[in-house]
Amino acid sequence: MSQLLEIAKRLNALAQAGLTYSPNAYDLERFEEIREISVQLLHELTEEPIEKISPLFASGVGEYPTPKVDIRAVIFRGEEEVLMVQEKIDRLRWTLPGGWADVGYTPSEVAVKETQEETGLIVKPVRLLAVLDKRQHPHPPQPWYVYKFFIRCEVTGGEIRADGHDIGQVRWVRRTEIPELPLSEDRVTASQLEMLFTFVTNPDAPALCD
Repeated sequence: MSQLLEIAKRLNALAQAGLTYSPNAYDLERFEEIREISVQLLHELTEEPIEKISPLFASGVGEYPTPKVDIRAVIFRGEEEVLMVQEKIDRLRWTLPGGWADVGYTPSEVAVKETQEETGLIVKPVRLLAVLDKRQHPHPPQPWYVYKFFIRCEVTGGEIRADGHDIGQVRWVRRTEIPELPLSEDRVTASQLEMLFTFVTNPDAPALCD
């Protein structure tokens, strides 16, 4: 299924590019039909509702398709704990604070903003740890093509509280808990968390990039 999903995404990107650059009215009709087919395929393959997929994939005429960007703040306490939050939208499964990049904010600003909104803590960004292509990692299938930024942050103030709208619990999670923790794997995987923990003992290691 993963191969079919990538084909559907590629079809959508080609249709979007055609709608952006083609001067021929007949070709535009064909590209529009291809885009509609790709949205239907994405719906069938991911079970995401069409009304959720369409605005993201079928509304940007004149815009070249590019990946979405997911920003995650990585906040360690000592060598064995990382700050994690429960996503209400994903049945209270655990992930790192963060979310989609916002227009008008730098990646570091998004990490700071999302952390304060979701956890109550004020942090400062320290360094970029990794930029990952979501397709290269064991996430569940989804229609979006996503790059993931992991930014290490340090706590400078505030106190832990849960965001009552989107977030359940907020707490420090020990490294040894991760294999048994129900993770929001759409947002972070156990292998990615293990990879991030290597920066605790090797803080000067170069950033990872797929």
